[in-house]
This record gives sequence, C-alpha cells and structure tokens, in this order.
Amino acid sequence: MAMSTDLSTPSPEALRDVFARFPTGVAVVCVRDPEGISGGMTANAICSLSLDPLLVLVCFQREARTLPLVERAGRFSISILEAGRGDLAKRFASREIAESDKLEGVPFSEVAGLPVLDAAIAWTVCSVRELLPGGDHTIAIGEVESLGSREGDPLVWHRGSFTGLEPADSQ
Repeated sequence: MAMSTDLSTPSPEALRDVFARFPTGVAVVCVRDPEGISGGMTANAICSLSLDPLLVLVCFQREARTLPLVERAGRFSISILEAGRGDLAKRFASREIAESDKLEGVPFSEVAGLPVLDAAIAWTVCSVRELLPGGDHTIAIGEVESLGSREGDPLVWHRGSFTGLEPADSQ
C-alpha cells in the first residue's frame, strides 16, 4: 500500500482529516451539579487511562456548556451508546437545545446520583480527579466509582458519519 505524503504545514483541517480515518466509539457524558441542573454532551475523545487506580479520560472543549457543570459537581457519567443511536449523539451534540433540557424525554436511569442513558451498552460513573489544560480543550481525569455493561454493538463515528462494526468473519 502506498502512503500518501503531504509536506504542507499541518492545519486544524488536516488534523481533522487524519483522525476522521480513525474510527471511535460515541458516548454521552452526563452530569448533575449541586443545584440539581443536569446536562450532557456527546464525546468521542474518551478512553480508559489506568487500571490501578481505575481512571478514565474525557476531553471537553473549553466552551462546552457541560464543562462548568462538571467543574461544580466534581462528578460525571459516561454512557457508551449502542449502534443505531445517532439520534442521541446528535441531540447531546446540539447547541440548539438548552443544556438543562438535554435529558428531557431521553430514557435514563439514576446511578449513584447521575444520569446513565438506557441506550448505553456500557457506562461509568466517575469523580473528577484532575482537570488539565489541553490546547482548546480541558482534559478531565475521572476516578471510576461504578460501572456496568450489557451486550450490544457500539455506535461508531468514522469519516464524519455514524456507522457500525464490520462482522469479524467478513475479513
């Protein structure tokens, strides 16, 4: 396979293009702050960070409306969405919906005082251990308080659209 070479200066668009080729899972990060205000956002910049202690990493755009709620609450949940739930990913990514209305009409369960979406195939509830600057993002390191999973295929983001997984036996 020939590798294309681009010697131009790296740009935000070029970086987006490169990482659009890296498929990622899609999750919704939810929060409820001390005043009881709930909110959430779609995220694909999440990953497990450590097994001892159990830590996860979530990246928030600095302008994300969910970030101040997480800062006040000191906790957040991550719901990893099941395949076919691009509607939820779009809802929680929308800037047209007020942050406090994001969960309205969305089925969820309370887990340790935080919303976990019923459309999740896996979830964690975390307490914020650190918030670190990362360019135009804030990196949240969360310590896992509780977690769970069920059978199902994940929603995947690849090349600017939602997709599913290719069955392993078709390779």
